[in-house]
Amino acid sequence: MSVDLSQFIPSFLEESFEGLELMESSLLTLEAGDNETIHSIFRAAHSIKGGAGTFGFNEVTEFTHLVETLLDEMRDGRREINQQDIEILLESVDCIRLLIESARDGEPCEDEKIAKTSALLTETLNATKTESPSDESPVSTEDNGAENLTYWKIQFLPEHQLVQTGNDPLLLFNALADLGEVTLHANADELPPLTEMHAEELYLNWHIDLVSTCSEDDIKEIFEWVEDECELIIHKASPQKQEATEHTASVASKLTSTDTLQSKTPSQAQPAPASRSNDKKSTAKPKTEVGSIRVGVDKVDSLINLVGELVITQSMLSELGSDFDMTKLDKLTSGLEQLLQNTKELQESVMRIRMLPISFAFNRFPRLIHDLSKKTGKSIELVIKGEQTELDKTVMEQIGDPLVHLVRNAADHGIEPAETRLAAGKPEQGTITLDAYHQGGNIVIEISDDGGGINRQAVLTKAIEKGIVEPNASLSDAQVFDLLFEPGFSTAKEVSDISGRGVGMDVVKRNIQALGGRIQVESEQGKGSTFKVNLPLTLAILDGQLVRVGEEVYIIPLIAIVESLQVEPKLVNRASGDMVLYRLREDNVPVLPVYQLFNLPADNTNINESLLVVVEADGQKVGLMVDDLLAQQQVVIKSLKDNYQQVEGVSGATILGDGSVAMILDIQGMINIALQRAQREQRNIEKVAS
Repeated sequence: MSVDLSQFIPSFLEESFEGLELMESSLLTLEAGDNETIHSIFRAAHSIKGGAGTFGFNEVTEFTHLVETLLDEMRDGRREINQQDIEILLESVDCIRLLIESARDGEPCEDEKIAKTSALLTETLNATKTESPSDESPVSTEDNGAENLTYWKIQFLPEHQLVQTGNDPLLLFNALADLGEVTLHANADELPPLTEMHAEELYLNWHIDLVSTCSEDDIKEIFEWVEDECELIIHKASPQKQEATEHTASVASKLTSTDTLQSKTPSQAQPAPASRSNDKKSTAKPKTEVGSIRVGVDKVDSLINLVGELVITQSMLSELGSDFDMTKLDKLTSGLEQLLQNTKELQESVMRIRMLPISFAFNRFPRLIHDLSKKTGKSIELVIKGEQTELDKTVMEQIGDPLVHLVRNAADHGIEPAETRLAAGKPEQGTITLDAYHQGGNIVIEISDDGGGINRQAVLTKAIEKGIVEPNASLSDAQVFDLLFEPGFSTAKEVSDISGRGVGMDVVKRNIQALGGRIQVESEQGKGSTFKVNLPLTLAILDGQLVRVGEEVYIIPLIAIVESLQVEPKLVNRASGDMVLYRLREDNVPVLPVYQLFNLPADNTNINESLLVVVEADGQKVGLMVDDLLAQQQVVIKSLKDNYQQVEGVSGATILGDGSVAMILDIQGMINIALQRAQREQRNIEKVAS
């Protein structure tokens, strides 16, 4: 009975991607002589290589071995840390990520970048061998002299359950062979009779002789994968030269209990088998993608405590219910209040589990700025603030791409070239700042730059040329800057392959609005710009205003509401196509009767006696005509698409306290419905007139 390794793949993937992030962030700050950082980068690469070998991801293993070898030369002092090698390693991190993603999906990786970077790594390593051949030659007493070698005695005593966690001693012995000459002596004293053996248990332990120039830490590093599942004893032996030379190494995959492993150069490295059965199923992508999240123990403890309180309250209410009379009414009321409090705290505690620091989204930007600085030839500093501000995992995953676009814009079109900055009395290095903070029930993310700012007049002139605004229009700065989000709008003289302030910005705004958020622009020419993204903390719970139309209850997202008011008849006007407009200060707001949009019987169909809820979406204000305003409350969003089908004008549904279902209105969808109806009516009018 073989062990199904596929169950461990999700954990390997999660740890590998975290390791790649560590490698990337550490490489960006790596300087000559920083041994601690280079060691941490090496350990991350080593762990990825070992895990990939376990699961049979051979392409990952082979490529990462080259990276590991280059890092090993750096940490041993055989190679000086220089910017050229750091750039190669950064490219290698990208390649490892691509290879792991391909292995996860069970598809071949055909990206040309991998072959190019692999060749560059090999060329770099071969150049080192040419310059200093003694450093790269296999370990032997004839080449290096006994005075440079250490004779290690290692006792490896694994627990019987070691292989059940996906670990294979053979992989560890292969890694030891990279350090020097290895001789294995298997101890089978604990081997039980055949009838009592379990196929998933390991009964052997090993005494290992290693002849190498390595340190004790190098040996411990190899066994760090299994340090909690074995006893490891390492000590130096007396230097007896014959111990290092009396055995000849054989290929690792053909090991017997007394085989000897010999060190290999990078070009000789061979990937280890994933397991004794070499089960190909372990490389296949799991049928169902299940996301995971790491939760602090304090949050789990809080949740357990709340569940305990809930159980106590439930027990008390059950006891009251079994023999209830009116003398116990006060106790029942108190118990229900306690149940309400427990439920509310439990809801908040569960939502906190989904919250992650926004640093998970911000961590990609140091590398992005590094690459953009090289590509644009600009010196740019990235400042990150508020990285511990927490945001729902789902929101964070979906906001990543819009933020990348905004940061690219800031680097490409916000920050000026060095000569322009110096001529304006600015420092040569530009600064882009990422900041996140909570504001009410939302999170605000700011992307600021100290660049040239947005030319207000150029934006307005372009908008007039494109017919977006009237030539004599009087617009505020906020309204002018909002024109940047019009489809295809751009004031850039040259469209680069990096970005274009305005090119694709309509997509950015649309994606942010799809999350229930909004984006604002502030800019001062010559001093810089700030893009503010306002988002809900979570997509699972919504702060909503309950409204009634006839016998139906609907929920309007609070974030979309501008104000609610009683209609004043003198402010009501009618336009062509039977469109009703309401004069709200300086705006003419179209009125959308909800009962008409959803074909409902309503209490009141007269606009002059109705209530209006003024809402805004995508810069458009409309007034929703309703019968009554009810309470404001948080509601849990249920997807209509998953449980029924998508309905235009409705973004989801929820279950109210009385058990009834209420629809959550999609403001932009309702505006689209109204516009479509108005266009149809206008076409009908024109048809009749002609």
